[in-house]
Amino acid sequence: QVQLVESGGGLVQAGGSLRLSCAASGRISTINSMAWHRQAPGKQRELVARIAGGGTTTYADSVKGRFIISRENAKNTVYLQMNSLKPEDTAVYYCNVNVGVISRRDYWGQGTQVTVSS
Repeated sequence: QVQLVESGGGLVQAGGSLRLSCAASGRISTINSMAWHRQAPGKQRELVARIAGGGTTTYADSVKGRFIISRENAKNTVYLQMNSLKPEDTAVYYCNVNVGVISRRDYWGQGTQVTVSS
């Protein structure tokens, strides 16, 4: 099993910044992609950003130029630096990692609340 522990959420004013962290532990062979998703009230969960094992990044159009995803492989940790936050960024943010070589599996964190006030 793999456990994910997220941190860094909170309340911030519009225009502010927050940094989310997600550390993976447990039976980890190889971590492939690491990602952040979010789910706002009444909406479907959506991909915010993903970083592949080789470092290639993908962002949702709504966060391009404002959010930066990075990973620290030695610590099995993924980060999401969120700048110029907007009220519409308010959501529960979930960490997601894909683990394994031959047999791959996705794991999810418990979620961390991000609230942006106007």
